[in-house]
Amino acid sequence: MNTELLWNNFLEKIKDRISPLSYDTWFKDTRLYNLNNGTAVVLVPMSLHKKHLEENYKEDIEEIFNSITGTNFSFIFKLESEITEDVESNDVLEIDNNTSSGVPYQDKNSANLKGEYTFDNFIVGDSNRFAFTAARAVAEKPGKAYNPLFLYGKSGLGKTHLMHSIGNYIIDNSNKKVLYVSSEQFVNDYIYAVRNNDKTGFDKIDSFKSKYRNIDVLIIDDIQFLGTATKGQEEFFHTFNQLHDSNKQIIIASDRSVDDLKMLENRLITRFNWGLTANITPPDFDLRVNIIKKKIAHQECADDIPIEVIEYIANINDSDVRQLEGAITRVFAYALMMNKGQITLDVAIEALKDKVSDRSVYKNDVHRIQRIVCEYFKIDIDALKGKKRSKDINYPRQIAIYLCRIMTNESFQKMGTYFGGRDHSTIISAYQKIEKDLKTNYQLKTVIDELKAKI
Repeated sequence: MNTELLWNNFLEKIKDRISPLSYDTWFKDTRLYNLNNGTAVVLVPMSLHKKHLEENYKEDIEEIFNSITGTNFSFIFKLESEITEDVESNDVLEIDNNTSSGVPYQDKNSANLKGEYTFDNFIVGDSNRFAFTAARAVAEKPGKAYNPLFLYGKSGLGKTHLMHSIGNYIIDNSNKKVLYVSSEQFVNDYIYAVRNNDKTGFDKIDSFKSKYRNIDVLIIDDIQFLGTATKGQEEFFHTFNQLHDSNKQIIIASDRSVDDLKMLENRLITRFNWGLTANITPPDFDLRVNIIKKKIAHQECADDIPIEVIEYIANINDSDVRQLEGAITRVFAYALMMNKGQITLDVAIEALKDKVSDRSVYKNDVHRIQRIVCEYFKIDIDALKGKKRSKDINYPRQIAIYLCRIMTNESFQKMGTYFGGRDHSTIISAYQKIEKDLKTNYQLKTVIDELKAKI
């Protein structure tokens, strides 16, 4: 393809991003001079153009041009007077598979990324909102927003999902080279390079350095395992420095905070603190409910699953997402084998009984309290949560609310959601009613004691 036609194609696309005045001022009189060894040389009319294009438009230029060519050229801007006479003009662009045409556009497989992990299917709540927002900022401006980005939290909370989401977003929206690895893989690659290096050459070491340093985004998981590899730490230190000095994005994840990485060298700890650290904590109840709804949405019977089942699963699985996924799978499998696929609260309780048999979570389970009260008074749980205010329903409802208040950690406002979406003032009033009656009604006290024993 002729370089003039190629540059004209680029100019048409850059017009769509900037104002007509900016185009006429900074781009109209530019010309693509040549392409060589992964570098594109652009001729500009004045020194002012060099500085302004370099500082304000270089990223846009590289993104658009590389999307056209399918390669990864870097750009330099020169005046005609700076072009030496012995350099012949190159009017033809040759794109092939060798490195002289730039680095090929990298796909998700070669970057070790899982395409199913995206920002769109990451469920956001209070426990992960800060980490999610930071990850999006890094994905949109790699090397510029927060560098390095250090994500930490217990296993199963979504760190890996966010890291893959960053990598997938960058590959989908730019020509930057991305690599995702675990710290164990990094160390194994280094050991292999050292042990198999050609003593007369440095082929393996050079190949290792090229893999990890000639990239735009390095995503490294489980950095805590680097603590047992002294030489691996030293090599990662040098890799980190080169990438960071070149404004390449580094994303790191760990199961503990930076300051708790006691086995890592202080010089690494210092560098991890250069950027932004973001903690992901276990999901709260509302987030767990949303995660369960998302996980079961593809099931044919999803619309038929009672909300109390979803809330029950969320209530007894409070540590991580993987635990929730396991509980969901178990409930569906148990219902299929034991109840013709129909999922009810009783089925869920039976399916997951071993998860709570030796835990005090039973006494903190609003649904269990509601169920026991309904069985005691022989009323339907839907009636307990409903709007009916007859004494045979309303008084057991008030008793259930009282028991939930004294036997769980739920707030009045949250309890209202369990009792048909009632206002927190209604819940407070019900609690106070039973509390007052207990002072004079000894029969009620007996009922409460019996219910507490069952719970």
